[in-house]
Amino acid sequence: MKVPARNIILIGLGAALAGGLIYTAFRTEPVPVDLHIVTSGPMQVTVNADGKTRIRDIYEVAAPLTGTALRSPVEVGERVVRGETVVAIVEPTAPSLLDTRSRVQAEAAVREAQAARAQAESGLRKADEDLNYAETQFERAQTLVERGVATFTRLEDATQQLAIARAARDAAASGLAMADGALERARAALIAPAVDGPGAPAGECCVQIHAPIDGMVLEIDVISERPVTIGTRLLSVGRPDDLEIVADLLSSDAVRLQPSARAMVERWGGGATLEARLRKVEPVARTKVSALGIEEQRVDARFDILTAAEDRAGLGEGFAVFLRIVEWQAEDALQVPLSALFRRDGGWAVFAVENATAKLTPVEIGRRGETTAEVLDGLEPGLAVVTHPSDRIGEGTAVVDRATLE
Repeated sequence: MKVPARNIILIGLGAALAGGLIYTAFRTEPVPVDLHIVTSGPMQVTVNADGKTRIRDIYEVAAPLTGTALRSPVEVGERVVRGETVVAIVEPTAPSLLDTRSRVQAEAAVREAQAARAQAESGLRKADEDLNYAETQFERAQTLVERGVATFTRLEDATQQLAIARAARDAAASGLAMADGALERARAALIAPAVDGPGAPAGECCVQIHAPIDGMVLEIDVISERPVTIGTRLLSVGRPDDLEIVADLLSSDAVRLQPSARAMVERWGGGATLEARLRKVEPVARTKVSALGIEEQRVDARFDILTAAEDRAGLGEGFAVFLRIVEWQAEDALQVPLSALFRRDGGWAVFAVENATAKLTPVEIGRRGETTAEVLDGLEPGLAVVTHPSDRIGEGTAVVDRATLE
């Protein structure tokens, strides 16, 4: 029986529609993904740390004696000149008042010293008389010997007696000088404290301390007049343009840094990034508890600021900064985002995209930075990889670049 042409057309359309429905039902939609093109270029691995600026050499001025520090003649921020600018004035302590017992003892000591002086003075007069007599005997013996009346033995005896008399006279004079000193010391104990009027100018009695360097007054500990003891810090002086940076690093990070490592200084308040260089890492670490309650071994690292002072105007002592310290760098390194990497069979892998299909690709990575890792093997420049792969991505999964859907 012959089928009409109209029925054949309808059957064909029905079959095509059924086939389309079946294809649509079983077709896998491509998964939208974020893609990144693997490229080669400069790469840096940095150790990031918070730091603080510090004047390299701070000179502390202390009281050289116990007394009264007068009101500071300088102010914080004032420029000073080495050896010329008076930065502090200290007046020696006046003698204290004596109680009754101490005064009686001091007066008795004065009388004792006066008696000792009188005794020493009498001893000196006696020594003078003995010396005069010895000189007379020596001259007489010498005359008799010249006349041939006396022997040389008598002259030798007279010479010896003269030498003894002269030595005794010198000793008596020294004894009198010692007695004078003891008397002055005893009288000094009775000196009452001097009462100066308010605002009395500093005279020769006061010690004027001059600036130890050319610089600026950083801090004043004693501003108003007050008593101080020897060694009390009065103020500090330094050069604000001679800054260094001290960064608090984990000891495990510090050992990886090369001598004279370069660092970029950010978040210091200015617009430009400053250049710095590692000068030294302190040899002793300390235990510090982190905000999470974990004990860490941390060590201070010191950096020299290479940027000129005029390009970092306003940066001073104790300012907070952020450091990116270069641990390693390469001019031409093949890189892949860290977000594309995941663990696979004890190694690293990525999903490379070829012909809109994800392909599981093992890779060997080297250095890892903040956002990228160095690729040693497994990828080629220009290849697209999936970043942040989800559980929907697997070997052979059809994918589409999310950027093309927007």
